[in-house]
Amino acid sequence: MAEIYDCLGLGIAPVDILMQLKDYPQAGGKADAEQTTIQGGGPIPTAMVTLSRLGKKPTLLAAVGDDVFGKFAIEELKKEKVDTSLIVIKKNPSAFAVGWVEKKDGRRSIVLDLNISVIPKDIILNNLPNVRSVHLDGRYLPACLKLARWAKRKKIPVIMDVGSIRNDVASLFPLVDHLICSEDYALPHTKTKDIKSAIFKLQKECPGTIVITSGIKGSIGIEKESAILRQKAFKVKAVDTTGAGDVYHGAYIFGFLNGWDLQKRMELGSAAAAIKCTKAGGRTAIPTFNQVKKFLKSGAQKYA
Repeated sequence: MAEIYDCLGLGIAPVDILMQLKDYPQAGGKADAEQTTIQGGGPIPTAMVTLSRLGKKPTLLAAVGDDVFGKFAIEELKKEKVDTSLIVIKKNPSAFAVGWVEKKDGRRSIVLDLNISVIPKDIILNNLPNVRSVHLDGRYLPACLKLARWAKRKKIPVIMDVGSIRNDVASLFPLVDHLICSEDYALPHTKTKDIKSAIFKLQKECPGTIVITSGIKGSIGIEKESAILRQKAFKVKAVDTTGAGDVYHGAYIFGFLNGWDLQKRMELGSAAAAIKCTKAGGRTAIPTFNQVKKFLKSGAQKYA
């Protein structure tokens, strides 16, 4: 019997080098790192790791170089029980990102070096496994379009993560069943000043469920003709916010695959993202399902 994966993710797969700083230096200045974490990163790979820790079976389609960063990224994913058989190894250098994390509140600034890509011919449709969902970030747009069209033909749900405006990904929206984007993307893309207006405008571009995340302000979502739902963010001592949105997406997909309603999916995403922020690194504190259940039962406080 052919193997079935819960989710096939397609996106960038950099290695993250994250340094915690007491204070950001001024331009031209210097600073000492108080802590450095080196981990695999990228929105889609981190969402796949989240799915794996929560108990699902994901697979990743990405491109890495035949170098130390590429080997590191693959080995880490294997340890996390994410299938790597679809990863393409190329002669280009692997992607990597360098980030600086503010100690006082966990906010981070990241610079990405991306000189490698997945292109449409890297995706051999007849070789793709049986999957229950597809997750995209839009960075490799032509490849994402090819995979999304394949998914629609197969009636496989497509979930899309958009974190910021870097490239025009709106051509994917008609193919997307669940669009989860940040406020940083939604407001400038829709040319609106409030999230409620943005979500209604996005509905005109994307026929599926829309969710907009806003950090400690929580998230809002709408499904078809239902009313807007709101989910408050959970209060934690934030050490590093890197990857919080990616973990939210992975947890959301977990809830969707379990048949949960939108409110419960958003609650799980918010809780998992909050737990992730309690330790340095984008993946260090990604929780298991039991850890999320315990967190929710503990009566964790929420932001107003």
